[in-house]
Amino acid sequence: MAHIHPEGWRELKASGAAQREIETLAVLAEGLDERYAIYHGVHWTRIAEGNHALAGDIDFAVVGPTGKVLLIEQKSGLLAESPDGLVTRNARRGHGLQVQLAHTASALAARLRDACAGEEVPLEALLYCPDYTVRSPGTAGLDPARIVDATRREHLAAIVRSILPVSGEALPRRERIHRFMADLLRLVPEVDAIASQADALTTRLSGGLAEWARRIECTPFRLRVIGTAGSGKTQLAMAAFRDALAAGRRPLYVCYNRPLADHIALIAPPGGEVATYHQLADRVSRGLGQVPDFGQPDAFARLEALLDAHAPAVADCFDEIIVDEGQDFQAGWADNLLRFLRPEGRAWWLEDPLQNLYGRPPAVLPGWVCLRSETNYRSPRDILALLNPLLPVPVVAGSPLAGPEVDILTYAGSDELALITAHAVTRAVGLGFKRSQIAVITYRGREHSVLTPLTRLGPHALRAPTGRYDLLGNPVLSAGDVLIDSVLRFKGRAAPCVIFTEIDFEQLDERAVRRLFVGATRATLKLVLVVSARSAPALQLRLKGQEGDISGVSG
Repeated sequence: MAHIHPEGWRELKASGAAQREIETLAVLAEGLDERYAIYHGVHWTRIAEGNHALAGDIDFAVVGPTGKVLLIEQKSGLLAESPDGLVTRNARRGHGLQVQLAHTASALAARLRDACAGEEVPLEALLYCPDYTVRSPGTAGLDPARIVDATRREHLAAIVRSILPVSGEALPRRERIHRFMADLLRLVPEVDAIASQADALTTRLSGGLAEWARRIECTPFRLRVIGTAGSGKTQLAMAAFRDALAAGRRPLYVCYNRPLADHIALIAPPGGEVATYHQLADRVSRGLGQVPDFGQPDAFARLEALLDAHAPAVADCFDEIIVDEGQDFQAGWADNLLRFLRPEGRAWWLEDPLQNLYGRPPAVLPGWVCLRSETNYRSPRDILALLNPLLPVPVVAGSPLAGPEVDILTYAGSDELALITAHAVTRAVGLGFKRSQIAVITYRGREHSVLTPLTRLGPHALRAPTGRYDLLGNPVLSAGDVLIDSVLRFKGRAAPCVIFTEIDFEQLDERAVRRLFVGATRATLKLVLVVSARSAPALQLRLKGQEGDISGVSG
């Protein structure tokens, strides 16, 4: 089978012309062997006379065993034959397909020649129109041998093999050709569509945990799920929450992180309760007529002490308790929560030791059934390949998406931090990500981050938590396009593109590795790391053996 770049194309849904191209990819993948490489979604540009930018697309570029290149332009649907040659039905006069294909081949040949130090790279072009039969091949404006129409579409792979034979003198710069194609590759030509499809794909793949964990039977029902980031823990928690409501049970969803609780409360169906541990204590306190004074430095400690001694009334108990982020809970909190569980109730405890950012010992849960899930379905494989050399136990990559390469930028000091971070956001926008799909995550907490006072990063207005809540209890964010938050607060959530910035540590110890892991695994497609100059060498040393080095980028 031929090598397809980028991977993951079989799993992503498409419609219209994109779906027809995926069908063609399947034909080529099966019809060509591993000596062939197929790049799809190749973007080409060149500067023509008068500094006029000529830009366009080609559907497939096939690199043969010898390094020879074949461009394939696919035109699905009905075409027309005019005095100007073969044209699409809605094309204006004078814009024949042969002209478009010639311009594409010329532009790409020029850039290939530059990339190969002046060496000419044999390049052919072919038009593939699977739905149309060319009536007059000789007047279509193209070499008839380079047109594969509806009468020859079953022979597409064989025709490609005849143009790119296995035998022949191999080009000395074949590796440069492959690198050139990879550099031009549009990994996310429709970022918005790919992001939504990747999210749907992750949901489907990680749904296995929710499916099988809910089939476990034990009495009493006490299930501890130890799952890595992206394994589907929150998906399982929401499924258990919905199951309880459907069965007439009253569920309680408890987590440590207030932003995660706010997010879950927005998407959870009505009928249950969602709270952080401290919110639950606050509600108990108010029910007892004791309104907490959060202006006091020991307000949270007082709430914790209240639950340590509280015996809930029967009416205040729940049929199902679901604990998310269990690794962040303090000793004794599990026992306090279980007092809110009715005698025949069910309890779930979800945790990930690698996301233990507070260094707390694991909860003691004697007699609980334990289920482990070590596969991350959310993060592209390139992100996990970068992280695994740092981790005590490698995380299994379950996503079929390789993802774009992880960018690692360095900054020399606090003055340069905002500049480099703004540069990273601008680069992400240039890759096609909407500002609403980008999350800037700080390695430091919001109280200590240099970026917290900022309302803009270069031209990008920031959307930041204000600490206020509306009448419905929803967090109020500042007006802006790009979300900025801390890694502690963003834990449990994700974004298509994550700029993980202000990464600075004295030594790359277990605590630093955990924080890196949490921040990096928030990205579902693209990850950029912005690392301080003092921390970059230690990170580079641990990543030794990975392709590429950490390269500094100055303003």
